[in-house]
Amino acid sequence: MLKNSLVPIFLLISISVFSQIGGTVTDTENNKLAYVNIYTEDGRYGTTTNENGEYELKLKEKGEHNLIFQFLGYKTEKKTIKIAEFPFKLSVSLKAETTSLDEVTINSDENPANAIIRNAIAARTQNSDKVEAYTADFYSRGLWRIKNAPEKILGQQVGDLGGGLDSTRSGIVYLSETVSEISYQKPDDFKEEIIASKVSGDDNGFSLNSAQEAYFSFYENTVEINSEMVSPISDYAFNYYNYRLDGTFYDDRNNLVNKIEVSPKRENDRVFSGYIYIVEDLWQIFGLELQTTGKAVQVPPIETLGFKQNYRFSEENGLYVQISQSVDFNFSMFGISGDGRFTAVYSNYDFKPGFKKNSFGAEVLAFKTAANKKDSAYWQEIRPVPLTDEEIKDYVKKDSIQELKNSQPYLDSIDRERNSFEPGDVLFGYSHQNTFKHRDFSISSPLFGTHFNTVQGWNTALNISYRQNKNKDSNEKYWEIFSDVAYGFSEERFRISGGFQKKFNNTSRPVLTIKGGSETRQFNASNPISERINDFSSLLFERNYIKIYDRGFAEIAYQQELTNGLFFSGNFSYQNRKPLENHTDLVWVDHDDLSYSSNNPVNPELSGLESFEQHHIFKTEALFQIRFGQKYMSYPDGKFNIRESKYPILSFGYEKGFGASENRYNFDHFKARVNQDLKLGNKGEFAYNLRAGTFLNAEEIAFPDFRHFNGNQTRIGNGFSYLNRFNLLPYYAMSTNTTYAEAHAEHNFKGWILGKIPFLNTLNYNLVLGGHALYTEDNKPYSEYSVGIDNLGFGKYRLLRLDYVISNQDGQSKGAFIFGLKFLGIFE
Repeated sequence: MLKNSLVPIFLLISISVFSQIGGTVTDTENNKLAYVNIYTEDGRYGTTTNENGEYELKLKEKGEHNLIFQFLGYKTEKKTIKIAEFPFKLSVSLKAETTSLDEVTINSDENPANAIIRNAIAARTQNSDKVEAYTADFYSRGLWRIKNAPEKILGQQVGDLGGGLDSTRSGIVYLSETVSEISYQKPDDFKEEIIASKVSGDDNGFSLNSAQEAYFSFYENTVEINSEMVSPISDYAFNYYNYRLDGTFYDDRNNLVNKIEVSPKRENDRVFSGYIYIVEDLWQIFGLELQTTGKAVQVPPIETLGFKQNYRFSEENGLYVQISQSVDFNFSMFGISGDGRFTAVYSNYDFKPGFKKNSFGAEVLAFKTAANKKDSAYWQEIRPVPLTDEEIKDYVKKDSIQELKNSQPYLDSIDRERNSFEPGDVLFGYSHQNTFKHRDFSISSPLFGTHFNTVQGWNTALNISYRQNKNKDSNEKYWEIFSDVAYGFSEERFRISGGFQKKFNNTSRPVLTIKGGSETRQFNASNPISERINDFSSLLFERNYIKIYDRGFAEIAYQQELTNGLFFSGNFSYQNRKPLENHTDLVWVDHDDLSYSSNNPVNPELSGLESFEQHHIFKTEALFQIRFGQKYMSYPDGKFNIRESKYPILSFGYEKGFGASENRYNFDHFKARVNQDLKLGNKGEFAYNLRAGTFLNAEEIAFPDFRHFNGNQTRIGNGFSYLNRFNLLPYYAMSTNTTYAEAHAEHNFKGWILGKIPFLNTLNYNLVLGGHALYTEDNKPYSEYSVGIDNLGFGKYRLLRLDYVISNQDGQSKGAFIFGLKFLGIFE
């Protein structure tokens, strides 16, 4: 406790002891200026002011220094100082920049801003390519605030979010800092080594801030922020923006800088608004102040998102290089609102780093040993941007109560309140946690686990599990025992299964699963038919799509990333399989012209005929996946892979059935898959999924072992992506035990088309085109084509999609609408 009580005092003392050069930056009316850039003339050291206009510049050498104070909208100041001893105090007042049009030659044939932007576009690639390689020091700080948080969201307690909320349920809920060294080499080699990482209230935490995540280059045609946002100097910028020359001024190098107002041509396009500053003749970015909205990036909770970037001229490569960036945002959803900011500072550039062949690899981020164990003295010495009073108080408060909040008495008291049993838990499930010992016991909701099918009638299933985690991060390392208990009321039968699972580490992620028991299973193990949708389609429309069989089994499975980008999963099982028949004809709405089909997916119109004979069989399967060019981030608690969209993902596998009680049920099955998601800039996203396979010695195998394709007869979809299903194909119409191939492709234009159509562009919808094809050796080819509208909904709730699909097979065409419900999974 003595250590914690000294934290506030030590913080305050260290601020004065370790400040090298410090002061305040204001305007001529003494208003404090936030995020002013301050750097040495050689660019080796740099910082920005905080929200209170305060700065600290860490210099090690005494003597004479030239300091540059730069801020968009204000005249750049150069100060020559002579330091005899540290700390050295220097406060500066900046004068507002007076822009003028005196230097502009007006040509009545063209808007002068258009001519400037046209030149910047022409020089865009050349300017971007000037940076061959570099190393730099990087600092980032992230902060999230919440205002007036509710006590509960969807019935779940919100709590105080780690001590971040005050009595008004407002405050900082996330504050973190990162100091790192970054390296870059054309075209796309990148590496970041994090030297120090700090999270308020968590001594063992690692900041999520990184240089790669903070990198937004407006020299690219598009800037990825969930959607591909069009840069104001992209090759096709004139299709999206209007420009106006606000004025010109000279920077400290006597270069003419054009301040250009940027405004969207159409509402809700993937665009920005604000100002971009372009250097005359060089046609380089001097700085920018741009904003966009949550509608534009298609992240509904976000209200606004603002970018501010500042640059300085580098003599080494004749380019204005980025020295700072701030990203401001505010958000609101489910009664919670708030704001935040991510600040980044780049300094100490070296444009001739002398990289070797092994300087770069697949690892793009790593932490130095004890990066999260740096004390307050270290941070005060190295932190380039001083903390605000609000941030200091947050660190002091959360660090002082951290020991208490991690203590067993405190965690037990929280658990007692959280673990108290309430009447609603009977319907919605119950969980019991021991946070201090990292244990969790849970029983799923019997209400959400209750369904209807014609085999079992009303049936309910409970999942019971006990989990032991290595630490509070439940994904790092754990073991778990689980059991599923199900009962079918019309069938009058219990089925019980259970098992054990262990995850060994969070680097290669090896997971061992052992399970067994009795269960019902859809003939298509991918479960293409939603149980909830089948409930309503059966009871209301007398269409019982789910077809199931009984499986008694014992299985062992294992999966692991063998080496970076190469994944393996395999299993071995014994199965005793029995066909099932209907036990109920219950309906809520009786249709005279309809009746329930049998539980035979091969001949659903024939009752009493089974699709296979009862048998037992041994099965084994091995699957490999290769993710070419995969990059990854190494955290002390695990390895986190980054999907690389430039290359396809290749998967291939082998499945074998053997030792069956009926020899004809033994088989061999080879299969392969190629899939890829491609980002096409302003034209949206294109994705494809190709599968193929063949069976050997499988002429008379049991129907559960056929290759089944994900069909749909309900006219309801999940609303996200249809790259692994056919929208109008009957569920088992083309199941096969021969050679097969299927192809799926989808292009989401992300506003590229609908954003240009009057009225429609105000609705923020996305046009989606799709195509699907299926070939099997024993059927006529099948194909589908679709056109859809995504991002449907109201206000911030965009959870719907609507597609019109046309199918073709053997000269027969059918058409139907598919209603996509993205919220459907919540109620499964």
